[in-house]
Amino acid sequence: MKFSKSLLLFGAGKSATVLIDYLKNKSAENNWLLIVADNNLEVVRAKLEDHPNTKAVKINIESEIDRKKLVANADIVISMMPPFLHYLIAMDCIEFGKNLLTASYTDTKIQALSDKINKKGLLFLCEMGLDPGIDHMSAMKLIDEIKSKNGKISSFKSHCGGLVAPEDDDNPWHYKISWNPRNVVLAGKAGATFKKDGQVFENSYARIFDSKEQVVIPGLSSLSFYPNRDSISYIDLYQLNDINTFIRTTLRYPTFISGWKKMVDWKFTDEIENINTEGMTIADFFDMRFKDLNKNELSDTTIIELFEYLGLNDHQTKIPMNNGTFADVLQFVLENKLALKPGEKDMVVMLHEIEYNIGDTLHRIKSSLVTIGKDDQKTAMAKTVGLPLGIAAVLILEGKILDKGLHIPIIPSIYEPVLKELAKESIQFTESHF
Repeated sequence: MKFSKSLLLFGAGKSATVLIDYLKNKSAENNWLLIVADNNLEVVRAKLEDHPNTKAVKINIESEIDRKKLVANADIVISMMPPFLHYLIAMDCIEFGKNLLTASYTDTKIQALSDKINKKGLLFLCEMGLDPGIDHMSAMKLIDEIKSKNGKISSFKSHCGGLVAPEDDDNPWHYKISWNPRNVVLAGKAGATFKKDGQVFENSYARIFDSKEQVVIPGLSSLSFYPNRDSISYIDLYQLNDINTFIRTTLRYPTFISGWKKMVDWKFTDEIENINTEGMTIADFFDMRFKDLNKNELSDTTIIELFEYLGLNDHQTKIPMNNGTFADVLQFVLENKLALKPGEKDMVVMLHEIEYNIGDTLHRIKSSLVTIGKDDQKTAMAKTVGLPLGIAAVLILEGKILDKGLHIPIIPSIYEPVLKELAKESIQFTESHF
C-alpha cells in the first residue's frame, strides 16, 4: 500500500498509549503511515494492534544508522524518549529537514540548535505535553485575552498534578503512579525558583515540601502544592515582566506532601550511596534506614500510617536487587505499593489563578481542568501528555500550523488550533470570574 505521508514516533511507553491510538485513527483517515520505534517490540505491537496503517520497529535509539534511516524517510518526527535522548533525534531532524515535536522541557542543548533550525526552515515544537504543554496553552489564552482588554496582571499561579481518581483513592497517600515512577522519586530535586509578592525565592530541595498552602477545585477535596522547577524563566516567555507573583506548582493531597517531606528529610530519595540489599525485604529496608539515621521519629500517627502502607512491616516482599541507592529501592517500593491496579483510573488536575486590574478594579480568574482516565493503560496522564503532541503533528501535516523555528506553545497560531481540537477530546477548562 502506498501512503501519502508518514509519521515517526520514537517511544511507546506509558505516556504514549493514547497518542498512538489517536495517530492510528488519523493515519487511517488520511492514508498516512504511522511508524512507532522502541527498544521493546512487543510493547509496540501490542499498542498498534496490527493496524493496517502502522509499522512497528525495534530500535536502539543510540544506533545512528538505524535512527537516521527512520528519520530520513519520515514527514514528521515525535520523540517520547527520555529527555537526554532528544538531542540525538534533533540532530537527525536538522540533517534531513524534518519537523520535531517533544513533550519535554527545552534544555540548553536543544536551545543551542535554534539557528540551525531557523536556517533549515523547520519547526521544533517542545514542551507540547501536559505540564509543560497544556499549561502553557491554556495560560497564554487567558493572558492574551486579559491583555486585549488592557488588563494588567499582578499575580499568576499555575498548578498541575497527576493524581488517583476519587473512586480508586484507597490509600493514605491519596496517590497512585500513572507515569514514570523515577520522576516521582526524584520530584523536586532541582529545587525551585519563583516570585511571590515582588520577591524572588530560591527553594532548595530540602525546603520544597515545606509548603502548607492549599487550593480548592470544584468537586475535589483540598489540594496542596509545591513549587515546580524554574518559574522565573517563564515570566519573560509569558511577557509578564512587571508581575508581582509568578509561580508554577505541582499538586498533591496534603498527606502526600507531609509524607514526602519526611522521605526527603530522611534521605530515602538519596542517589549517592549504594547499599547492600541482598535478601532484604521492604521492612528490612525501612529498618536499615531508620537505624542508620539513629532516629525515632515515627511518632506521628499519620506518618506511621503512610510508611506502614509502603511496607514498614512488610517482611514478605523481597527487594529484587542486590545493591542500589536508596532512590532505586524506593522506586521499587512505590511501584509495588502505589501502582494503578488493572482497571483503576488516574486523574489529571490543572488550575490557573490569575489576578489583574483594569483601571482601579481588581479581577480574579480561576480556570480549572479535571480529566479522569479510562483505565490503568489509557490514563488521564497518557491522554493529556500525548494528545497535544498528536494534534499538533496532524495540524502541521495538514498545513494548519505554519510556524518555523524553535517554539513552545505560547503563540496563538499554535495554541488556538490545538486547544480547539483538545476540547473535542473532552480536555477543556472551566472558568470562574470574580
